[in-house]
Parts: sequence; structure tokens; C-alpha cells
Amino acid sequence: MAAKTISAPIEVYRYDPSRDRAPRYDRFTLEVEPHTPVLTALLSIRNQQDPSLTLRYSCRSAICGSCAMQINSKSRLACQTPIGPEIERHGRLVVEPMRNQAVLRDLVVDQSSFWQNYRKIEPYLKLDPRQPMPEGTPNPMTPAEVDRFHETPRCIACAACYSACPAVESDPAFPGPMALAKLYRFVVDPRDRATQDRLVRIQTEGLWLCLRCHLCTEACPKDVQPSERIRDLKELAIAAQGGTERGSRHAIGFKENIRERGLLQEMKLVRQTDGLAGLAGQLGQGLRIWRKKPETTKRPPAIEDLAQVETLYRELDDPTEGHR
Repeated sequence: MAAKTISAPIEVYRYDPSRDRAPRYDRFTLEVEPHTPVLTALLSIRNQQDPSLTLRYSCRSAICGSCAMQINSKSRLACQTPIGPEIERHGRLVVEPMRNQAVLRDLVVDQSSFWQNYRKIEPYLKLDPRQPMPEGTPNPMTPAEVDRFHETPRCIACAACYSACPAVESDPAFPGPMALAKLYRFVVDPRDRATQDRLVRIQTEGLWLCLRCHLCTEACPKDVQPSERIRDLKELAIAAQGGTERGSRHAIGFKENIRERGLLQEMKLVRQTDGLAGLAGQLGQGLRIWRKKPETTKRPPAIEDLAQVETLYRELDDPTEGHR
């Protein structure tokens, strides 16, 4: 019995900066089986219809991460994305290069910034130079210590998270989800002797620019959950240094603010984050808001069942609390 096929309209981003004035989209139509990966379709187009189509790929098994691109506006691996569900959901297939990286040609991007941010976090063990280990000496870890890495060793550096990240797009100082997830892996490694230095440095090198949108976790093909590891890094940074940086002060203030009454007191949060000088600097904006919504400056009443909020906080501070 012949396998079922579908007619797949595919629009592919085309751009060569050396000769094209602007990008364009070329349209192709293929007869494919629904489970056919997008990468297979692109290679078929290149082999049979347009040999000038440029893309990056290697293993075709979701191991190397080379074929990350935008598929119907989502950053993902082309070798791992079947055509059928995309056509069924969107009626067509639009393939574009990853965001937040300059296009070199067609679907190939310049990943220099992605790798620069990776190298900047120094992704290797830093041992104590005063206690050098003889070459070949084992440095074992317990299973519990390895478990603290969570899913970070699965990362294949595909840059899908980097492409999906709005913080990268809005601020070049943000190192990106992958770099921060890799940093977490070394911060919690008990063999590393630079944990304090890493946590202090990252607080002024972009940690608090994360928007907590979780798009990086959605894009990750290996379930690394970088947004969760960034959250863990923030908690570790506060534990290591306290609220010494604007982002950490905001996080601490937000937590205390909600704990007090169960509702956010925005004027108080500004003061907790930026101090009295910062609050004074925002008086103009605050006045404009007050004219439209004067209730924003009033202290909100505590919510009902505030005791339940306190119970939640105690359990978050001590996970064993709820099991006693």
C-alpha cells in the first residue's frame, strides 16, 4: 500500500547580502509524506529544484544542532520538525533563518555573538591553582552532585534559545539563555573553585536582563529548560552577594512586597529597587499615572487568607516545610 502524501507549499527566505538589496521568499511545492522532516524537504529542494539554496546541517539526528532555523516563526531544529503537523496547523510552511544573528546567506547566520557569549562565561572547571592535581588523577562526584546539573549537559549549542530570546534582541549585553545555563552548570559543580567570582561577575554582565518569558525553554529541542536554570542562578547570586545590584534588589523587593500584603505595591517596589533617589527620578511618570489612576498610590488592603500566602512562602523557602 502506497504511503499517504501531502502537497506541501514551502516558502523559503532567500538573501545574499553581497548581491541582494533586500530579502525575498521563494515558493516551492513538494509532494511529501506527513512525517517528512523539514530538513529533508529543504535538501530535496536544493538537490532537485534550486542548487543555490544555502543552509547549514550535519548529523540529521538532532545531535549536532546545526540545522536550527525558524519554522513558522518558531526557532527549532529542521531535522526534528515534521512537515505534516505544520501544514495542518498553519496551511503552509515558512522557513527563515534564526533571529538575533546576522544573515550570511539564505538560512545560514553568523553565530559569532552566540559563541562569544559562550566563551565569555569561561565554560570549564577552574581548579584551585594552589592545589594542582597530578595529571590523570580522578576527581569524582556523587550522584547527588551530578543531579544538581539538571538537564544542562544535554545542551547541543544549537542556538535555538538564542534566536527565540527577546532579551537578546533588545539588549546586546544579555549573554543569552544557553550561556547562562552553561554558567549554572559550573556554578553548582562542587569541583569548581570560582563559584563566588562567577556569581558576582554575572550580576553586572546581564543576568538580570532575563525577561522570564520562557521562550528559550519552549524553543530548546533537548529540554534543557534554560529559563529555570537562569532562575536558579538568580537565587544563587542573591544568596552569594545579597541585594547589591538593581536586579537583585528588585527581586528581593518584589518577594517581600507580595509577602507583606499579598498584593504588589508598585510605589514601594520602586523605592525598594532604586532607593529614594530613584523614586524621585520617576516622580514625573508617577504623577502622570496618578492623574489617570489615583488608586495606584494607595496602600492596598491585605488580601483574604494572607496566612496561605505565608504558608506558600515558607514552603518555597524550605521545601521540607510542607511535609512535616
